[in-house]
Amino acid sequence: MADGGAPTGPQGRTEIESLLVEHGHRPNKQFGQNFLTDPNIVRRIVEIAEVEGRNVVEVGTGTGTLTRALAQAAHHVVSYEIDHGLIPVLTESLAGVRNVDVRFADATEIHFDEELGAGAWTMVANLPYNVGTGIVLDTLRHTRRIERLAVMVQSEVADRLVAAPGSKTYGIPSVVVGLHAHARSVLTVPAQVFEPKPRVSSTVVVIDRQAASDRAEAAIEIATAAFGQRRKMLRRSLADVVDDPVAVLEAAGVDPEARPEQLGPEMFVAIAEALP
Repeated sequence: MADGGAPTGPQGRTEIESLLVEHGHRPNKQFGQNFLTDPNIVRRIVEIAEVEGRNVVEVGTGTGTLTRALAQAAHHVVSYEIDHGLIPVLTESLAGVRNVDVRFADATEIHFDEELGAGAWTMVANLPYNVGTGIVLDTLRHTRRIERLAVMVQSEVADRLVAAPGSKTYGIPSVVVGLHAHARSVLTVPAQVFEPKPRVSSTVVVIDRQAASDRAEAAIEIATAAFGQRRKMLRRSLADVVDDPVAVLEAAGVDPEARPEQLGPEMFVAIAEALP
């Protein structure tokens, strides 16, 4: 965003509060703004993400604290921020940081494959609570050049992303992640290190992309139909989207009387492959 000296480290609460007051900016609930104020947690996120020398995309620049820490380790950082009201804050906090490109745009409307340069990328972000799940799942489904995600989300969202078949939190997010990647929860972050303080805790999840089946999208469509009627047996919940669901399920090696939470992502692929 600016030219000049070396990148500086993450911000503390005092610097963040001072920046916001100086530029008359209040955290915007509409944009899900909860600014991370603990430098040690910021450094830990960068460490977890393993971005040394890599290209990084960040969603939610905020006051620039994570951005500055990423810039110290990464080769290049592209950071998206929806709130134009943060322009003066970021102009000051990122002054002299040469390897950061801040783009003021809505990340939910960005086609990362078109926007980002060639090569492999890592997404590192304190994702806004209201759009975090969608950004993670869309990235996995549509942006293969983003090979790793180290993202902070609500703890309950993290539980759904990493859930295994048979658990109460297992659902569509779990299936999409399982089809495209391996995910693990790494770090729980308490609410008191944010400004303003949210009502829930957060968790950093690391998601490493793996090769997906060419039937992954069909498997997601089937899983969506199945989980749309979660309490029903598959032979019933799939009746509207699959002709002769019993025959298809049996051909896939799936019990027609099973319920969706009993099936791992690979079994939804098997059903997709068994379709006529």
